[in-house]
Amino acid sequence: MGNRADIKITFKCNNHCDFCAQGNKRDTVTQLTKEQVENDLLDAASKGADMVTFTGGEPTLHPQLIDFVKFAKKHGYKYIQVQTNGRTFLYMDFLKKLRDAGVSELSPSLHGACSATHDGLTHAPGSFVQTVSGIMNARKIGMSVITNTVVTSKNYKEFPKMAALFANLGVCQFQFAFVHIIGTAEINKNWLVPKKTEVLPYIKQGLDIGRRYHIRCYTEAIPFCLMQGYEECVAEQIIPEGPVFDGNVHLENYADYRKNIGKTKAESCKKCIYYSRCEGPWCEYPELYGWDEFVPVLKESCN
Repeated sequence: MGNRADIKITFKCNNHCDFCAQGNKRDTVTQLTKEQVENDLLDAASKGADMVTFTGGEPTLHPQLIDFVKFAKKHGYKYIQVQTNGRTFLYMDFLKKLRDAGVSELSPSLHGACSATHDGLTHAPGSFVQTVSGIMNARKIGMSVITNTVVTSKNYKEFPKMAALFANLGVCQFQFAFVHIIGTAEINKNWLVPKKTEVLPYIKQGLDIGRRYHIRCYTEAIPFCLMQGYEECVAEQIIPEGPVFDGNVHLENYADYRKNIGKTKAESCKKCIYYSRCEGPWCEYPELYGWDEFVPVLKESCN
């Protein structure tokens, strides 16, 4: 596993998701200039980063994204990912320019198995069709696609259908990431955030479908005690370490932030066999629902 820089190049976005962790940054934080992005890339590379993710906001709305990809490629980045809502991949010419500039992988987000669910969460009519079409275009020209789905109260029952859709689209990997209760998600938490134990049966059905089709499939922000028999699907084990450039905030290592600040564990977790491997839930979750769902595991699963 290498070292990966995460650079949020703009907070502009053509979706208005109910769960957006960035909140109102689109209105308050100016997008990065060419000089800022290049400096961030050089800084991260000098500290060992050989991978980069361009994200936001919606990074494809930054007019210099392709220039940033070329610069990263020129300066030794071996893996270049664009984390996106995938809508602009509807335009094949733009997609080919990203590929030819050196993008290794696309990471579009899809949040429902149908337009009603996805568009309802993104508040962008037509976004489901555009994102699905974008994924199809990317696979058509041979690009690697990994998807991310935010787990909410409005979409979790569709996860088995979504997993089947991902298989049909030919994605290389999919992930169900439990909603992080910050930004817009914090405002909507009373109706948006389900209990983890409520969504688990649907998540596991989706993971079963992914396994059946030999697709890499993961969850994020769901502790190991809830993932017995699916331990290899806990994404925290494979997320690369590295810096995050988030507007005016610079984190030296996002993994350290998650483990030491962003996520938490209860005192009772210390007796769990997964304690050293597990990061626990985001801190905001037990503030909402408490710790009753998280029962320490005292013996390794035989599944």
